[in-house]
Amino acid sequence: MLRLACIAVLVLSLAGIAGAQEAPEEEKGPWAGKLSLGYLSTAGNTETTSYNTSFEVGYTKDSWLHQLSGAATGADDQEVTTAESYQLGWRTAYDFTERDFVFGTVDWRKDRFAGVIEQMAYALNYGRRVIDTPKHVLALGIGAGYRESDRADGTSTDSAIGRGSLLYNWNWSETAGFEQGVIVESGSDNTYIESVSAIRTQLIGGFNLVLSYTIKNNSDVPADTEKRDTRTAISIEYAFE
Repeated sequence: MLRLACIAVLVLSLAGIAGAQEAPEEEKGPWAGKLSLGYLSTAGNTETTSYNTSFEVGYTKDSWLHQLSGAATGADDQEVTTAESYQLGWRTAYDFTERDFVFGTVDWRKDRFAGVIEQMAYALNYGRRVIDTPKHVLALGIGAGYRESDRADGTSTDSAIGRGSLLYNWNWSETAGFEQGVIVESGSDNTYIESVSAIRTQLIGGFNLVLSYTIKNNSDVPADTEKRDTRTAISIEYAFE
């Protein structure tokens, strides 16, 4: 996996340099989105398969943004499922100044290997774009809400939560860049942290090659369950706007 990641970084860097040619600007419509898919299969002494897919679609009008996103991951080892998780989220945001905004979030998660049968989280947040330039964008958010969880050990918990978020974009060129997203949800029953780091470079048209590294951490998990899950993925993404 380390060798594969190193090769992918090299390909991403070369593709970003090669794709740095100026492209004519087109007027953006209200709709924007992206769909990605990654798959890995090995055979021989070991037989493993893994997949990851995600999507995001948003609609912008005046100062409003409505966005739907989702993701699914899975892995099999010798025909035995070793990972399976699903996420679905809704976000509505309103800009009341050039840098300040409020946004509401609704998130559904299912990750049976992390001990989560089903989880719903709702939050109302305040956000600010601390940095907002063509090359760098840094947005921070803080809010509060409520979370309902059904756990693999048969227990159910409801708790108020505090929520924090960070989103950073570094555009290396018009065709390549780095993204970092972090979400923290903390309640009396559990603190959930999700970090996604990604390098993205354009291949052709709306198609991109994406190398990502994801960390998910739960502070309170059932016995014999790891608190932290990590995933390195290489995906093909199609983006439109």
